[in-house]
Amino acid sequence: MALRAPDRLIDAVTELVPGTPSDTLEATSELWKVVSEQQGKDDSVARILVAITHLARESSSQELSRVLGAPSDFAVLLRLLSQPEALSYLRQRDPLAPARLRGLAVRERLLASEGGVLTAEEAARTLGVTRQAIDNRRKRGTLLGVQLGRRGFRYPAWQFTADGVLPGLDRTLKAMDDQSPWIQLAFMLNPNAWLDGNRPLDALHQGQVDAVRSAASQYGEQSAA
Repeated sequence: MALRAPDRLIDAVTELVPGTPSDTLEATSELWKVVSEQQGKDDSVARILVAITHLARESSSQELSRVLGAPSDFAVLLRLLSQPEALSYLRQRDPLAPARLRGLAVRERLLASEGGVLTAEEAARTLGVTRQAIDNRRKRGTLLGVQLGRRGFRYPAWQFTADGVLPGLDRTLKAMDDQSPWIQLAFMLNPNAWLDGNRPLDALHQGQVDAVRSAASQYGEQSAA
């Protein structure tokens, strides 16, 4: 059966369910475009829709309202999956699902902290350099960038200052060059016992470069143990 064009789909949905919100119609149209243009994705999209439909049906209106207050589309999905009813549903199909979700929630918190993250283009504009220069700095370990799948690398905004890059960050990252960017990010944003409970990010702002670099070295050794 031939797929309908998005605008005809919107007309059909409106006729079937009068009063459908415009946001829902636009989202439906965009999803239909994905399936129409790349029909190899149709089975995957169908499974996603079935799962989300089940989760939405099982969640209360109050819970869904709280879900919609999330700051990003990814956070909306994460909150939906973290609802008690959703966790029960997921646990039946994957006992490790709650643990996986906690890991995703930690990553989302790290990405959203202290101003969020920048694309390579945004980071380049901030420093007044080219995107290639940003990529090269990341590869050399003097800028922190974490990879988000097909969306490419994202650069935490907190590492940029009015004068360039946060002083001491390069030395800190070098002390952890055998650790993944996610571990480096967690180190920078979490309280650290070697810094009297302060976050390495705050300590760098206070000029404690040597102390932070020492803590980074010990953190790396502990992570590798």
